[in-house]
Amino acid sequence: MKTILIIEDNEDIRENVAEILMLSNYKVIMAANGKEGIESAQVNHPELIICDIMMPGVDGYGVLHVLHKDPETQNIPFIFLTSKSERSDFRIAMEMGADDYITKPFAGNELLNAIESRFKKIEVLKKQLTPDLQGFNELMSTLDTKKSLEDLKNESNTNTYKKRQVIYKEGAHPHYLYYIVKGKVKTYKTHEDGKDLVIDLFNEGDFLGYVALLEGTSYKENAESMEETELALIPRKDFEELINSSPVTSRKFIALLAKNLVDKEKQLLGIAYNTLRKKVAEALVSLLKKYHVNKKDPYLIDISRDDLATIAGTATESLIRTLSDFKSENLIDIKSGKVVITDSRKLENLIR
Repeated sequence: MKTILIIEDNEDIRENVAEILMLSNYKVIMAANGKEGIESAQVNHPELIICDIMMPGVDGYGVLHVLHKDPETQNIPFIFLTSKSERSDFRIAMEMGADDYITKPFAGNELLNAIESRFKKIEVLKKQLTPDLQGFNELMSTLDTKKSLEDLKNESNTNTYKKRQVIYKEGAHPHYLYYIVKGKVKTYKTHEDGKDLVIDLFNEGDFLGYVALLEGTSYKENAESMEETELALIPRKDFEELINSSPVTSRKFIALLAKNLVDKEKQLLGIAYNTLRKKVAEALVSLLKKYHVNKKDPYLIDISRDDLATIAGTATESLIRTLSDFKSENLIDIKSGKVVITDSRKLENLIR
């Protein structure tokens, strides 16, 4: 049974709300003023708080401010009760981190719908979301907007890029969050000597271009399609709506998009310090697991030698010699110029 704390100085309203909630199988705790409400929240840790704005002593804004400063209570969903004359002040509360509001007078079903909607959003935010279309849509469902990624795609452009076509360049300012509907993309930086270093690889179902959006800066790298690729261009305003919707949602979304940062750091450290054999082995294993997986032949890696060399962080000539060594050791095979992994376990052992 979920516990809800009601903070309301008007006894009639407080009792009325409590009765509605208890009839709907919620456990109810009541507080007659802001000070009592803060103390009760800190002791009882309810699943949700319903709080009046205008109260003597500590008002609703004060209650929200204190509870959001306390790590033990800052993530408890907070719904304000407000009269119509106070609606102009409501935006202040939302900017402070309130989750929703209900205008007095209200019907019982209106109150229950707001509460049930908030609990559904909490369940989504607790889930381990996948960093793809499904995860994005589940997170979008926590917003007041009813849009899904499919809706955003229909309202915006879906662009097709030819093989090796530039998607964005280093130094440009972002206008979209990109979602890969079909195809493969690499991001890279070009050294002053003209050599490219691959920063990351993206496949169908991945997002890209979000770091610059999160930072509010220009792109720090280039993005290029590695085969014919279809991208959904999600407008910046929709991305920012999601990020700014609430602290909890923004943290969840950032975590959703940043799941590969640790792997990326390990990859870059490997490029800097690993031996040539380790670099090539790690590039092949990374592609096998994440990127160039062929459904008909899951061990086939269809990628040019130049692209594979930039991913491994080595010269093409060195890569070709190492692939020849791997072939003689029966770790890989070469079919029509394509690499086929024949012993993935031994390749992984080379990385350790």
